[in-house]
Amino acid sequence: MRRIGARRAGGAVALIGPRVRALPPALPALRGWVAAGLAREAEQRRLFPWLAVAFGGGILVYFAAADGAPSLAAPLIAAAFALAPVPVLGARPAALAAALAVAAALLGFAAATWRVTQVAAPILTRTTIGPLVGTVEALDEREVGARLVIRVESFAGLAPEARPARVRVSFRKTPIPRPGDVVAATARLLPPPEAARPGGYDFARDAYFQGIGAVGSLVGAVTVRAPSEPPPLGLRLAAALDAARNGLTRRIAEAAGGQAGAVAAALVTGKRGLIGPATNDALRAAGIYHVVSISGLHMVLAAGVVFWLVRAVLATVPLCALLWPIKKIAAGFAMVGVTAYCAFSGWDIAAERSLIMTLIMLGAILVDRPALSMRNLALAALIALAREPEGLLGPSFQMSFGAVAGLIACARLIDGRLFVRPGAGRIGRLVGTGLSAVTGTLATTLVAQVATAPFATYHFQTVQPFGLVGNALTLPLVSLAVMPAAVIGCLAYPFALDRPVWWLMGRAVAGMLAISDWIAGFERASLVLPAFGAAALTLLTAGLLLATLPASRLRWLAVPPVLLGLGLAARPDRYDLYVDRQGAGAAVRGPDGRLAALGSPSGFVLEQWLKADGDGRRPAALIVRSGSGRCDRLGCTARLPDGRAVALVRDRRAFPEDCARAAVLITFLAAPPTCTGPLVIDRQVLAARGAVALRTDGDGFAARFARDDGRAVPWRPAPGRDPGRDPGPPRPVTAEPGDRAAEDGAAAPGGDLAPGDAPAEPLQ
Repeated sequence: MRRIGARRAGGAVALIGPRVRALPPALPALRGWVAAGLAREAEQRRLFPWLAVAFGGGILVYFAAADGAPSLAAPLIAAAFALAPVPVLGARPAALAAALAVAAALLGFAAATWRVTQVAAPILTRTTIGPLVGTVEALDEREVGARLVIRVESFAGLAPEARPARVRVSFRKTPIPRPGDVVAATARLLPPPEAARPGGYDFARDAYFQGIGAVGSLVGAVTVRAPSEPPPLGLRLAAALDAARNGLTRRIAEAAGGQAGAVAAALVTGKRGLIGPATNDALRAAGIYHVVSISGLHMVLAAGVVFWLVRAVLATVPLCALLWPIKKIAAGFAMVGVTAYCAFSGWDIAAERSLIMTLIMLGAILVDRPALSMRNLALAALIALAREPEGLLGPSFQMSFGAVAGLIACARLIDGRLFVRPGAGRIGRLVGTGLSAVTGTLATTLVAQVATAPFATYHFQTVQPFGLVGNALTLPLVSLAVMPAAVIGCLAYPFALDRPVWWLMGRAVAGMLAISDWIAGFERASLVLPAFGAAALTLLTAGLLLATLPASRLRWLAVPPVLLGLGLAARPDRYDLYVDRQGAGAAVRGPDGRLAALGSPSGFVLEQWLKADGDGRRPAALIVRSGSGRCDRLGCTARLPDGRAVALVRDRRAFPEDCARAAVLITFLAAPPTCTGPLVIDRQVLAARGAVALRTDGDGFAARFARDDGRAVPWRPAPGRDPGRDPGPPRPVTAEPGDRAAEDGAAAPGGDLAPGDAPAEPLQ
């Protein structure tokens, strides 16, 4: 083997030898091309956005590699050392750029370290049922019941250092308490769930940064009692604002009526609980679900409506138009209006990022700078990441900033001026303006779809091929009718003159829903693609950055990472067996090549497994069929594609038989030490490693775990249990109606998603 390898190596050198000798003359040309490109980048001031990229790189290093609690002083001191030689590097631009990039990356690492320490709060370590007393901080009404965020005063006798500070619970009965009420009830709480599959969405991490230490449900009656002491001012303000949002949500929904009213209310207040599952599915299939998420689209339209109204009113007064800077005055009013809108809509993470971007764009008008520029986008990204570094890992940040970067880079191609002819008559101008609007909308939607496709596919494993049609047909309606009506309705609401406005808004929204239902009826309106890994996403993200940030021909450097990323994404890992984190169920690939369920995993978990496999079936379709498996009181059995047996044990009496015949044994119990024949995935393995995915590899298995890295991170507390107490079968957790994927109050990444920082961003 060594001789064969040596001959191949020598042959390879002989074959490429002439090329190697011919390569050096080309190097000066390549070096000159890169130098010319960098010179133009510096001239166009396009190097600044790369500082935001470096800052984000430092954040990624923290979340991907930090094991334990890093020292905050370490990255700050290292950043100071990196910045120290900057004053003397003016004559060496490459060294200067490198020093600034290193400093930005270290500051990003420090921002993530600081943020983790600031949001630290206790996390429940095991499923617990007990009396709960706390104040309702926020409430989202559903078609049935509500979902509440409660600030906890006491729970199940836990000490303050072990008691979650905030919990998210579902409540399916009436009457529903109001925000600000102090409630007492029996609650079943469990730790925030981690990823349902290796590489999947980790709600536990997001819950940690929201201060939520447990999720679950309220059991039995809920009693409202008087507070033992006045609640903090911040809690009172948050509860009062949420109560006002709920009141306006009900008013809009009643005035507009039906699902149009529910969607109209969500557009104004951000409360989406009244939207039914069928409506949610239709909006997603049409590629316009971003319309119901308070995000960049709403911020831009709200600011634009206020800006236009104020400027139009001032322009009608000749003295004001001649003497006052009415454009800047309108920008100032728009900044105040959009900030108030963000606060009233809930001030969630996605809306806050959109607000930052919108304020920077409007602020650029005040200082006579271009509003839409890559530099402003980078500044908005830096501010957003410094405030909430964890947002970099979510689809909202990635899709919103990716879409806007693509639109800025392609601004000259999509401005629609091609059809506007100078000197044309009235009809010619009218036709040209109409064609420009249609072309601009289509081009904007297409650019946004391409820019956000890697992130949407990675996080949701779905693609909407007709999203271009959906956005092109609905966004003009939203821009010209829905959002202006929303602004006018909010202005009329304090005077109780708003009901007719909401009714008119509901008619416009009904048209939008009719379009989405029509598109959802198309064959393959929503495609499910197999999940690909982080390496492919990293390469595609690098390609997007290289394609959008440079102003020179350096954009061609985006081609290699894009091609390599697409190649990796086209060859995803397909697993033959999935095991949920509780050991309550599994999914086994059957003889037909498709997954079938064992045990009782939740609908949310089944949905995640199906999407990861590129399977568009509903979770109910994973029920084990005759011939592919069987279940009884002791457990379930099935066979892998190669014929080996898989056993899921529910009762200890099944261990002797299943340990002898199964190749893989799954159980939520502790397997006996004598069970050494099969690959055992029991309570201890699942508690330490999380959800499992297996792929047959000859006579063995290639395994991947949700906690493969083995790192100590604050959102993964050590699992707790009562000594000597054997847990019963895990209770499957079901998704709530209207929630895209909710496990006892835990929302999937699309549930609270609000990315649309572009006029036509196609989102889930």
